[in-house]
Amino acid sequence: PRLALSADPTYTFEGGELDLPWPDEGQGGVVVEGVGTVGMYGEQKPAPIASVAKTMTAYVILKDHPISGDQVGPQITVDKQAGEESNRPDESTAPIEEGEQFTLKQMLQLLMIPSGNNAARLLARWDATTEEAFVKKMNAAAKELGMKDTTYTDPSGLQATTVSTAADQIELGKAVMQNEVFRDIVNTPQIKIPGVEPMIYNNNRILLEPGVSGIKTGSSTPAGGNLLWSANTVVDGKNRRIIGAVMGAQQGTTLDDKLQLSIDNSLKVIKAAQEGVTSAGVVKKGEVVGYVDDGLGGRTPVVATKELRAVGWAGLDVKLNLGAGAGREVPHTAEAGTVVGELTIGTGTGKVSTPVALQRALAEPGFGAKLTRVG
Repeated sequence: PRLALSADPTYTFEGGELDLPWPDEGQGGVVVEGVGTVGMYGEQKPAPIASVAKTMTAYVILKDHPISGDQVGPQITVDKQAGEESNRPDESTAPIEEGEQFTLKQMLQLLMIPSGNNAARLLARWDATTEEAFVKKMNAAAKELGMKDTTYTDPSGLQATTVSTAADQIELGKAVMQNEVFRDIVNTPQIKIPGVEPMIYNNNRILLEPGVSGIKTGSSTPAGGNLLWSANTVVDGKNRRIIGAVMGAQQGTTLDDKLQLSIDNSLKVIKAAQEGVTSAGVVKKGEVVGYVDDGLGGRTPVVATKELRAVGWAGLDVKLNLGAGAGREVPHTAEAGTVVGELTIGTGTGKVSTPVALQRALAEPGFGAKLTRVG
């Protein structure tokens, strides 16, 4: 026996396509986790990403040295190179000194919040002995994530040869935001780290806006202003994560102007996406959505046991999938009302589902049906 879908396999949200206020330069896009791509803009071609590269540095570090919950990880000693680099006036650095010790979590905070280039290079050496060896790990991780248009040449993003696309960085954003420690760090507007004299402030100045939660800023002369961001919106009482990027903001006099422009443009897109992502009733409770096919001509209808509401936006097509569910098999016989599978839409954190149950009793095929099959 197997389950087969009889309901429409797709559902289209009402309205035209969701119109987002894209910038008139650079490249970017928006994805709703587990649902799909809201839209992309600009030519998705490799471009310098500046300090947005530190997102991959953090991803590789947490992959090699996982921590969770209240864990802070091992102690890391500031070496001579990282201490000397903290005084470079032409770089974004973390104010650390040779011989100081910080936990792994604190080093990740120094990496992501003030965007310390010296922290990035120190973490690379701590993890892989040399920065070159660590960069190979970064590129291997990018390949695993399907980031086909990305090349890392340094752990900080200072080099203009570290390039990527908005689409690739969004893929990385989706992966790294699964880590609760990382989410906590990039959602921190300011922090006081013991041993570091000044208060540390995040360059992402929209973190206090409703639902905005990271991820990483980046700016340089070749890159312009960049922001890889995450935001949440509440749909049917549940948080839905939106990941996006705005890259290549060049319409500004100074680098800070360009960075602020990418941040401001991102906020406009975020607000529109938060407002545009909604839900719709796709299947009603008790509606026949498919049947159990016994393979010998018998079909027993199955019904949704509750309303199925999909997450989406105007113009989106979503696909319905009917199956037994992980680790389950469709029974040969069962009473009416028995749950035999589930109807799902979406994947991962965006997945919504309803159990499906038999509308009437499921019986073994009769002798005649079996005899006909043999014949």
